[in-house]
Amino acid sequence: MMRSNTCGELSENEKGKKVALSGWVNSRRDHGGVVFIDLRDRYGFTQVVFDPSHSKKVHEAADKLRREDVVFVSGMVRSRPEGMENPKMKTGRIEILADNIEILNRAETPPIEIDDRVEVNEDIALTYRYLELRKPKLQRNLALRHMVCKIVRDYFDAHGFLEIETPILAKSTPEGARDYLVPSRVNPGKFYALPQSPQLFKQLCMVAGLDRYFQIAKCFRDEDLRADRQPEFTQIDVEMSFIEQEDIQQIIEGLIKEIWKKAKNADVKLPLRRMPYDEAIGRYGSDKPDLRFGLELVDVTEIVKVSEFKVFTDNIKKGGVVKAINARGCASFSRKDIDELTSFVQIHGAKGLAWAKYDGVKMESSVVKYFSEGIQKEIIRKLDAKKGDLLMFVSDQNISVVNSSLGNLRLNLGKKLGLIDESKYEFLWVVDFPLVEYDNDAGRYTAMHHPFTSPKDIENFDKEPLKAKAKAYDIVLNGTELGGGSIRIHQREVQERLFGLLGIGKEEAEEKFGFLLGAFKYGAPPHGGIALGLDRMIALLSGADVPIRDVIAFPKNKQAQSLMDGAPSGVSAEQLRELHIKPDIVEAQPKEHLFGKIRESLDREKIVYEVLEHKAVFTSEEAAKVRGTQLRQGCKALVCKADGSLVQVVVPGDREIDAGKVKKELKVKDVNLANADDVKRISGCSIGAVPPFGNLFGLKVYFDKKVQENDEVAFNAGLHTKSIKMKAKDLIKVTGGVVKDFSK
Repeated sequence: MMRSNTCGELSENEKGKKVALSGWVNSRRDHGGVVFIDLRDRYGFTQVVFDPSHSKKVHEAADKLRREDVVFVSGMVRSRPEGMENPKMKTGRIEILADNIEILNRAETPPIEIDDRVEVNEDIALTYRYLELRKPKLQRNLALRHMVCKIVRDYFDAHGFLEIETPILAKSTPEGARDYLVPSRVNPGKFYALPQSPQLFKQLCMVAGLDRYFQIAKCFRDEDLRADRQPEFTQIDVEMSFIEQEDIQQIIEGLIKEIWKKAKNADVKLPLRRMPYDEAIGRYGSDKPDLRFGLELVDVTEIVKVSEFKVFTDNIKKGGVVKAINARGCASFSRKDIDELTSFVQIHGAKGLAWAKYDGVKMESSVVKYFSEGIQKEIIRKLDAKKGDLLMFVSDQNISVVNSSLGNLRLNLGKKLGLIDESKYEFLWVVDFPLVEYDNDAGRYTAMHHPFTSPKDIENFDKEPLKAKAKAYDIVLNGTELGGGSIRIHQREVQERLFGLLGIGKEEAEEKFGFLLGAFKYGAPPHGGIALGLDRMIALLSGADVPIRDVIAFPKNKQAQSLMDGAPSGVSAEQLRELHIKPDIVEAQPKEHLFGKIRESLDREKIVYEVLEHKAVFTSEEAAKVRGTQLRQGCKALVCKADGSLVQVVVPGDREIDAGKVKKELKVKDVNLANADDVKRISGCSIGAVPPFGNLFGLKVYFDKKVQENDEVAFNAGLHTKSIKMKAKDLIKVTGGVVKDFSK
C-alpha cells in the first residue's frame, strides 16, 4: 500500500506513530527555511513539515514542490506547537514531520484554482471537469450521492422491492419531450429511442407479477436545458401493485424520513401535509408552493367587483379575478421599488400592478379614490392589513396569469425581504391534479401528467374533462418538485377512452402503445408508482443554492455539450454508411443553428414573433432603418466579462452600457466588453449579430430597464441578415432575464 492512512483521519491519538500518506500538494509555504505543505486527498488535508535540521535531503526535495504535484510522504505524527492549531481542519491539531518524500507525478500549473472559495467560469470548469472534481465541496456532493443511493437500495430491499433494470434501447413513444434517437445498423432505417423514463416497462413489470419494483434509472430528454435540467438525469423509480394512492405515499414518506435522518440528521415529521392542486394554485400561485414563508395570495374579487375601478370590474365581468398580496412592513418601499415590482409581474404576463399603502387608518394610493370606504375596510379586513403594510393587486381575465404573476412576485419578495428560513425542510404532497388541460393551439386536450394516469371518477371523466381530477400526486420540498406519480389505468377499455379524449386514435394507440394495451388483455393488476428526481434531491441536501451540475460527476453545459471530451462530435463517413445514413450531411453553421434554436425556444413557449429578412446590417442605426422600427426598440446584446465570468447585458439601440452601473448591480469589481474571439467562441456569432438569448449559450442574461419600456423590440438573431421582432416582456421571460439599470 502507498499509504497507511488518508489525509483526513489522523488525530492526537496517533501521536508518535509512523505513517505514510499519498495525495496532491494543495499549498506550499516556506517559513524561515522550514517548508510546510497541506497534502490533500478526498478525505481531507494533513499538514506535512519538511525541516532541514531533521532531513536535509527530504527538505531539498520538498523545496521543489508545486501545487497539484502528486507525492508520497512518510514520517512521524506529532502535535502542532501551541497556538498553531487549526480548528477548521479535522487534522488541525497534528502534523507530520517528514522522513521521506517521493514525487509520484509532477503537475503543470492548473488552469483553475482547486479551491472551494474560487468561482470559475462554467465553460472553463466543465472543460477541466477532472480538475474541478478535486474540489472538496464537489467530492462531498458525490459522496452524499453515494450515501443516498445506498440508503435507497437498503430501504427498498427491507420493504420487499426488487431492483429491476429496464432497457436503455427502446421504442420511441410520445412522452412530452423530444427523444434521443439511436440508429440501428442491423435494421436499416429503424431507430431506438433512449428512455425519457421507464414508465411503460415498469407497468409491464406489474403485469408480470413483479409487484414491488424500484430502479435508480437513467433517463434522457432532448430538450433545451435550464439551470436545474440535464439531457441525461437520474430518477428513483418506483412501482407497486394492489395498492392505493395512500400506500405509495406512505412508502415514499418512509424513504424521505430515512434519507433526511441519515444524510442530514434531520427529523421529518410524518405524515407529510396534503394539499389539493386547486388550493396550492389559489393560495400560492404554484403547484409546487414554498411553505417556508407566508405572503399568500388572497382573492378579493367579490369585494372589488362593486368598485368604480374599471380595470378590475371589466376583467371581473369577463370572468376574470382580482387577487392581492399583503407585503407586511413594506409601505416604506419607494415608487422606484414599486415600479420594479410592476416590471417584474409584467414579465410573468400581468398587465400591471395596483397597490396601496396602509397607514393604520386608511389606504393611500392613486387607485384608492375608486374604492368606497366600505370596500377599503373589507380589503383591509380580508388582507389582515396592519400599519406599514403594502397591499399589491393583480387582475386579469386569464386566472392563470393572475396566479402566475402573483405567485412569482411572492417568491421574489420572499427572497428580497429575507423571509425564507434556509434551514427548514417543508415537505408536502400536492394531490387531486386536473386529469387534462386544453391546448388551444393544438385544439385538443392534453394529459396533465401522462396518458396512463387513472381518473378519480372512471365512469364520468370524459363527460366534463376539464373538471375531472386525476389520481396523481407530486411531492414538493421548499418550492421544488422532488417527484411525481400516479395510480395507473389498468383496464384496457379505460385506457382507450382516455386515448380517445386526448385525440389518440385506435390505430395510433396500437402503433405506439400496442404492447402495453396487449398486455392489459391478460390481467393487469391495479398499480401505481412515482419517480423522484435523484439529482434534484442531492442538490437540495447539499445546500440551498447548489446547482444540479454540482452533484453530477460529468454534466453537460446548457447546449447539452460535454466540453471536456467534445461530445457531441462528428463521426466518420464510414460510420454513417454502416448506419445507413447518407454521409453527405452538411453541418449547420453555428449562426444558422442558433437562429433555429431561438425559433425552437419561442415556438415551444408559444410566443408570437415575426422573422424579418433584410440586407446585412452592422449598426443599430442600419438595423432600425431596414426593420422599420425606432432606434430605441433595438436590442444591443453585449457579452461582458464581470470579474472574469461572462454574462450578457442587453441595452436599447439608442443607449450605451454604463460599466459603473453594471459593477454596482452585479456586485463585481471589474467589467469589460468581451473581445471578438471570446464572443465568437461562446456564441458562434460575430459582434453585432449576437442575439439577446445568452441563455442558449450558457450566459446569464441581464436587461436594462429601458428595454422593457418598449412594447415591441427587435434584434439580430445570430445573423446580420435576419432579425426577430417580438414583445419585450416575452423576450425577458423566455430568456430568464433579470431587469436592472445598466445604461447611460
